Amino acid sequence: MNKRYSLHHIHSADEFSFSPAEYSYFKYGDKSYAEKFAKELFEGFISEHEELLNTDKEIVVLPSPYMAIPTASNFLCFFFKKQLDFYLFQKEKKSSILSKINRNHTYITDYGNLSFEDRKNLIANDTYYIDKDFLRGKLCIFIDDIKITGSHEYTVNKILDEYAVEADFMFLYYAELMNFNLDPKIENFFNYYAVQNAVHVAEVMQKPSFEFNTRIVKYILGLDSSNFDYLTSNVKREQMDLLLELAISNNYHLIKEYKNNINTLTQTELYYGY
Repeated sequence: MNKRYSLHHIHSADEFSFSPAEYSYFKYGDKSYAEKFAKELFEGFISEHEELLNTDKEIVVLPSPYMAIPTASNFLCFFFKKQLDFYLFQKEKKSSILSKINRNHTYITDYGNLSFEDRKNLIANDTYYIDKDFLRGKLCIFIDDIKITGSHEYTVNKILDEYAVEADFMFLYYAELMNFNLDPKIENFFNYYAVQNAVHVAEVMQKPSFEFNTRIVKYILGLDSSNFDYLTSNVKREQMDLLLELAISNNYHLIKEYKNNINTLTQTELYYGY
């Protein structure tokens, strides 16, 4: 079995059934919207595919592949799992299991600006690992925030084929582009709708519901010196300490475009005696 469900369908470049502003905040680390979207996605999924959960198979939920720093979809996946597990609890079934597809590389390219072929070629250069024995015989629910060209789903299916994973697969999306006459760059229209500069990023980071994800880490590390200085002066020092830790964990210190800002973070830590 290989199925797909999306809650919101994008047919137009200027009319949407979800809030672009909320989506933009979600993409830049506001977990309150990840929780909101997950609840909406679960309710929509249940309304159309509840029969899939009427199974004795173990259920595994997986976000889009990542290395060390979670993607925004990872938080969507986490809150979806909470909704799913409470549903399974009410049905006296076993809770779902959280898993992931591991990836070994990263890139600085803004994914939302690419065509399908460019996206496919970019992520094709990556290497992935999935535990096929662990997934065998289970219902695997792959969760992502948006499907624009389908390159990620294409890649996941390719991984599943390469590893000969014997399981049932369900792909879930909060939103999906249905009108392929629209430019795939519409994804960045949503990404940057409400968060467009360092001032906006600092405002999101000051929210109690903020948590770092891959997108915002890359955005900050790629800032020019003046915007980077503004940001570091307007958020908690503990957040910059964590940013450095995350950057190193994802090998961003080996990317030349990020080195200046990472070195600045390192010098700040040394200054404060860490």
